Amino acid sequence: MKAAYAVFRHELRLLASLVLWAARRTRGTGVRFGYARGQGAMMSGLAFVCVIETVGMAVLLRNWPAVHLVVLVLDVYTVLFVIGLHAASVVHPHLLTPDALHVRNGVRLDLRIPLDAIRAVRRETRYLHEKTAGELDVPIGSQTSVTLELAEPVAHFSLLGRRQEVRVVRFHADDATDLVRQLTAARRLTAARRLTQARSAPSSSPGRPPSAAPAAVRPAGEVRRPRSGL
Repeated sequence: MKAAYAVFRHELRLLASLVLWAARRTRGTGVRFGYARGQGAMMSGLAFVCVIETVGMAVLLRNWPAVHLVVLVLDVYTVLFVIGLHAASVVHPHLLTPDALHVRNGVRLDLRIPLDAIRAVRRETRYLHEKTAGELDVPIGSQTSVTLELAEPVAHFSLLGRRQEVRVVRFHADDATDLVRQLTAARRLTAARRLTQARSAPSSSPGRPPSAAPAAVRPAGEVRRPRSGL
């Protein structure tokens, strides 16, 4: 039941992405880094093939109106699904906020990685990705261009809710060089801010030293007599 709900929710979010894409809007606030350009040609070609198939099936089934209607609905939905996949990638870019990096892949993935958890970041183009425990690959057009090494594991949940602890994340960005540069600057700024906060934090003061016992007070008019040497 949970799997069916997750798939249904995914389909609704794809349709919502179509609306946002038509309105030229994106989701999330922060510095945006697109990644859909790497799959634009492939998705356009796939959508074109689906349209040709829809027209061909309409011609072949013109003498069976009932069957034609069912197949037409399925074909139109398939075209919308393919376009929605691309639209979701456009309206859900990677986001860099003051405290975290959000690695996204359409509506299927939104992995929040705190800047403090990133140990290293580098630009690295890879086309072959083998499944390895503790590593998450998010290829676009079969390639990744940025690699993150984490100082502590981050929890990733799949579309069906499966949990995985990852320490290495590879993903693609249209301008990977700019993403690496800005992410490095944001990490340095975060480290400097935390260092400043640590220095300005009030330190624990040592215990108050015990005060000396007050001297005895003589009554008024009393004169101290010198001691005799005898």
